[in-house]
This record gives sequence, structure tokens and C-alpha cells, in this order.
Amino acid sequence: LRWFARALERTDIHEAIVLSLAVAAMATVIAMVLGTLTAAALNRDRFFGKDAFTTMLILPIALPGIVTGIALLSAFRLMEVNPGFWTIVAGHATFCLVIVYNNVVARLRRIPPSWVEASMDLGADGLQTFRYVLLPQIATALLAGGMLAFALSFDEIIVTLFTAGHQQTLPIWFYSE
Repeated sequence: LRWFARALERTDIHEAIVLSLAVAAMATVIAMVLGTLTAAALNRDRFFGKDAFTTMLILPIALPGIVTGIALLSAFRLMEVNPGFWTIVAGHATFCLVIVYNNVVARLRRIPPSWVEASMDLGADGLQTFRYVLLPQIATALLAGGMLAFALSFDEIIVTLFTAGHQQTLPIWFYSE
């Protein structure tokens, strides 16, 4: 127990925990918004290139983390962006988006299209239909996707090594110790 008390006295651990929590929270929020919007758009209709777009969307989670990390690092270097908090968030959001997307699109496929049509026939606009018909149906999928995205983001080390610059999240701190 003494090692735990000594560990809590170190400020570098506190900074790493706060950074990890902030990155995970921000990446989760971004992934939940973009993942839900993407799932709603791709679930709605068939269009040219839908399968290619879906494959491109799933690549960050299907590829090894080192490939995603190197690709993000080279993209940031091309755009002349200095690594820091927002590059870590962007890196984590790329694979968290896939997690939320998969959960939401699976739930949306189970909702009969007639429910949306009935809502519109009864005079609801798109926002009301989403709020009163779709959101209650996808709420648990959003919760599960958000929790999983937060956990994966909090624990990510490979992508973070390439996108962090000089900042240390908790997994990088553990790795360096």
C-alpha cells in the first residue's frame, strides 16, 4: 500500500490521468456524434459507393494500430500540425467512430422503416422523428458504443505514441516507466 500512496504523490501520474480522461471523453463525444450521423446516413438508402465508403470507415479498427498511427502522423506532418492534445483526440476518434457506428447501424437495421414513415405522416419533422422515435430505440446502442469507445480510447497506446508529441497519457506513462 505504500507504493500506491507514493504513486499518488507524483504529479506526472496526475497529469497523465487527467490527459487520458480528457482525450477519452473528447474522442468519445466526437465518435458518438459522427458515428451516429454516419450510421443514420448510410442506413437510410442505397447509393453509389456506399460499400466503398463503409469499408473505408471500418479500416482504422481493422488495420493494425501501427499502420493507423503512421498514417495519422504522416497526415499531420503534411498538414504541418504539431502533435498535441487535438492530434491525440483525432487519432482516438478515428477508431472510436467505428465502434459507435457499428453499434448504431446494427440497431437502426432492426427498426422498421414504417415507424419513421408513420412519424412523418403524423406531422413530425426530422428532428422530432429522431428525438421521439429513433433516439429511444438507439439509446442503448449509443450507451454501449460510448462506453466501449471511452474504454478503448483511455487504454490506447499505439496510435497515441505516434500522435502525442511530448505529452504523456496514462498508457504511455506506464510504458515509459
